Amino acid sequence: MKNKLKNSWILLLLLALSISCSKDDDDIDDPVTGKVELNSEINDFIWKGMNYWYYYQSQVDDLADTKDDNQDNYYTYLNEYSNPQELFNDLVYTQEDDFSWYIEDVEAQANAFRGISESYGINLGFAVYADQSQTDVFVYVGYVSKNSPASEAGIERGDLIYSVNGTTLNADNFSIINKLYTESSISLGFAEIVDNAIIYDENDISLTPVVINENPVYYHDIIETGGAKIGYLVYNSFVHTYHQELNDVFAEFKSQNINELVLDLRYNGGGSVVTSAFLASMIDGNVTNNKTFANLVYNQKRDADEGAIYPFFDQGWLYDKSTGDYTADFDINRLTTLNRVYVIVTEYTASASEMIINGLRPYMDVFVVGGTTVGKNEGSITVYDSKEDFTSSENRNPNHNVGMQPIVFQITNSNNESDYDDGFTPDLEIDESMFAASIKPFGDPEEQLLKKAIDNITGVSAKQSLFSTTSLQKLGKVKGPKFSTEMYMLPSDLDRLK
Repeated sequence: MKNKLKNSWILLLLLALSISCSKDDDDIDDPVTGKVELNSEINDFIWKGMNYWYYYQSQVDDLADTKDDNQDNYYTYLNEYSNPQELFNDLVYTQEDDFSWYIEDVEAQANAFRGISESYGINLGFAVYADQSQTDVFVYVGYVSKNSPASEAGIERGDLIYSVNGTTLNADNFSIINKLYTESSISLGFAEIVDNAIIYDENDISLTPVVINENPVYYHDIIETGGAKIGYLVYNSFVHTYHQELNDVFAEFKSQNINELVLDLRYNGGGSVVTSAFLASMIDGNVTNNKTFANLVYNQKRDADEGAIYPFFDQGWLYDKSTGDYTADFDINRLTTLNRVYVIVTEYTASASEMIINGLRPYMDVFVVGGTTVGKNEGSITVYDSKEDFTSSENRNPNHNVGMQPIVFQITNSNNESDYDDGFTPDLEIDESMFAASIKPFGDPEEQLLKKAIDNITGVSAKQSLFSTTSLQKLGKVKGPKFSTEMYMLPSDLDRLK
């Protein structure tokens, strides 16, 4: 009898093992419950954050709200991805979205949004040139960050780079200039044009990057000419921790009673939405503070409760440069002496910069000077692995540093206009890259783009300036730094706008 019972138990055990082994071991991870176990909590965060916030959520089948109704099927789907970034990439609606990105380190990204990054301090003009034989290629320096390794080495705006780490640029390899954004050290060779002849410097310049906290208020001046008092501002990024510095410039413009403004955004790829609203408020003080500067339109799930309106402001918000935390309010210096503004742009100008043009146009004349802009009428928010709405950096999951910067809204002006997907076409067209051999400093009245604006302001019908680029011809362009054309909303904005 005992042997029969023993044999029966053995048979039952073998039968259970047979049933268990007949199922897919990849799908059934828990032999007790038979439930699928999740391999990566980051994958779960990626899907849930995108499902909640992504502007194009309704157009991505795998982001359907029913996708996680069955936990086993949902976990099985997530477990197909061993790399969370691949999951993120597959959830991006690539037919419309070129700007969402995966963040490997949310702390480093937060620093970048505060203007803190490791850099050589060289900001390229992005045009590529070749000599007549097209054997050598050159990229010009658009500007140099102050107090940076590049500035200390004597590198200046307009300098021509012809080699990287001993390799001479040519038509096939000029993308190696992007090592400026990735290498821990670099050596650059420079050349100059003298009487239409290319002179190569014998000694390369070696650089090591440092952490730079860069003030985006790069240069300002007041130019008096032809009966006009022109305020001129070179503004390179909409960084929310430098509101005071921006406001100080407009205090000077206001005290000097400028009657024209040239806003130079040629290298400005965008930044904080609220900073754009504050700058617009400084420019046009004749608009009352209850008027709309911009509307943010979210996806169908978020829009009813969370769509935001950015008005013109009389008071702004200051943020700590190290932490990004709100510290105090400030009175905005609003100009009431302008009925138009000239905005200098290039093919690099994007997002929050374009928002200035679009948001001001219902209220004043905006003259666009330069080239056609990028055409980015949508923006993002940093999505953290935190509870509730995924916007809290303080309560995020301590087990990893991953985040996301997905597109979460489209932006319109007070007339509900947002039709600049292909960029803003200039009213006064001129290409800075045509002047590679004779680029002048910012603020020089003969600097070609500034001169174009000044001539129009003062009614001068000047002929196109001759330029000494006969030794060079334009070959193409290089890409800017990764994620450099951005428009983002601060998580605290929504609470403060209520």
